[in-house]
Amino acid sequence: MRAQDLLLVTLRQPPAEAEIPSHQWLVRGGFIRRVASGVYAYMPLMWRVLRKVEAIVREEMDAIGALELRLPALQPAELWRRSGRWDTYTAGEGIMFSLTDRQGRELGLGPTHEEVITSLAADLIRSYRQLPVSLYQLQTKFRDEIRPRFGLMRGREFIMKDAYSFHADEEDLRRYYGCMDQAYRRIFARCGLEVLAVQADSGAIGGGTSQEFMAVADAGEDLVLSSADGRYAANQERAQSLPPPAAPLRVTADACFATPGQASIEAVCAAHNLDPTQTVKVLLHRACFADGPDQPVLTVIRGDQEVNTVKLANLLGRLLAERGNLLALERLDVDTLPAHGTQLPVGFLGPDLPDDVIQGVPGLGGGFLRIVDATAADLTGFVCGANVPDHHRRVPGWSLLGLSFTRADVRSAQPGDRCCHDPKAVLTATRGIEVGHIFQLGRKYSSALGACFNTEGGGTEPMWMGCYGIGVSRLAQASVEQNHDDNGMIWPVSIAPFEVVVTVANGEEQEQRQLAERLYGELRAAEVDVLLDDRLERAGVKFKDADLLGIPWRVVVGRNAARGGIELKTRSARDVLELDASQLLPQLLPRLQRQRRGSPPDAGV
Repeated sequence: MRAQDLLLVTLRQPPAEAEIPSHQWLVRGGFIRRVASGVYAYMPLMWRVLRKVEAIVREEMDAIGALELRLPALQPAELWRRSGRWDTYTAGEGIMFSLTDRQGRELGLGPTHEEVITSLAADLIRSYRQLPVSLYQLQTKFRDEIRPRFGLMRGREFIMKDAYSFHADEEDLRRYYGCMDQAYRRIFARCGLEVLAVQADSGAIGGGTSQEFMAVADAGEDLVLSSADGRYAANQERAQSLPPPAAPLRVTADACFATPGQASIEAVCAAHNLDPTQTVKVLLHRACFADGPDQPVLTVIRGDQEVNTVKLANLLGRLLAERGNLLALERLDVDTLPAHGTQLPVGFLGPDLPDDVIQGVPGLGGGFLRIVDATAADLTGFVCGANVPDHHRRVPGWSLLGLSFTRADVRSAQPGDRCCHDPKAVLTATRGIEVGHIFQLGRKYSSALGACFNTEGGGTEPMWMGCYGIGVSRLAQASVEQNHDDNGMIWPVSIAPFEVVVTVANGEEQEQRQLAERLYGELRAAEVDVLLDDRLERAGVKFKDADLLGIPWRVVVGRNAARGGIELKTRSARDVLELDASQLLPQLLPRLQRQRRGSPPDAGV
């Protein structure tokens, strides 16, 4: 392709809304253009990148026997109601775009396709002889993000590869899950991404086991905790660790003491010579359900720790399963309570806060469901709020409180915590961008949607399912986040919009134009994806654009063109190799072949 035919419009300054480098470079390079908040047009350069990513994905999916199809973006609400997720995705998390057609039927724009694919499997699969089956698609998805940001990283419309597998038993599901894990690792390696596989929370999709693939990047929204020995890595939402030991506290009797104005753990400890590990704190939430009143929740955790709301929500979903799907977990707004005759002493709450403080509050039903994190439950003596303004309490043990609690792990693991598998090792933190997620769904959806098969023994059982997603458009931007410098992008050869750019230093010089045309033709004949920059621009402009676009190899045809001299340079190195034009293909093609397979770029030329 010729640059003059490319509709190449680059910017010298990033737009104001572009907060991270990859977003800035993609906009400046003319790869994407904002149409609305969280909605972007993929311009010709970006579309070339996405097609190459998709080609790699297709090759690896086909290699493990997955069959490609295309599912509808519009999905009937009835399917989602059968799985119990309609209210969660619309009224709860609110991430699904929902609409009503002219016949009054409710529909949603699919953020995911478990319900649709399971309903198809229920219609098509009857016997164990048809299993296993794996189906995948590359399609546009939609999410009504509260705060779209970072370009393609968190948009309202995006391209995704999602695959679904169906199995006769759990063992076969686990086997195929392992195959998909290896396929994902190959995909990311071929795309030139540095990826960390981590244990993950399954979220609204559900399932017993899931694993995320995180592209390591400072701009990542997720915090990954891992051990140096490589034996453990998990998203912080899921991570487990050993907390620091608590400082011993000897309490001989239950006693209140004055703490005027000391409404924080830090203030109480400073004033009374306490360690935060000797205290507990109380948090109030409301668990929201589609039907019936919200459940008030009181959570107790050691004073130096923080509650992991994802772990807490998952626990409540299990404990309150008879109430249906948990729509949301929200902090209890204590400012609404005084209107009902109760002034909560915020900052001085204790684990035994009486249920009557929430009686009569609209939308709440019953007394507190009381959760105690293990860090607090293991304390034999502790300091807590006395449920009276400006007072705390020394408690010699939990039995004294005379209340029923559920003990659970609801704390957030932190960098520096000791590892569960080796207390001598500690967790370190890495930022990551989620580019893939695989799940063992079990029989959650097949049971709900009646996707059953006839077994070899003559019985009928729901199918075992897995699902596997890759954010294609997010992956492309994550590559830029990992591969850029002060001058622009540095694309891996395997997904670069072009592998080589031939730059004519002076487009008005006939010798330069002729030699550039010859090399352009030779590279195309050798099946090299090449761009010819023959624009009538200054050489400096062309060089800056080549760096900005991040094309991996640059061939410069300049002042030595009359005697057949050219320059060869990689985007990732400063070194320039001067050589005769006849040497270009022997020098370049072997290196391109290695890099197309996902090998790292050469250190120099």
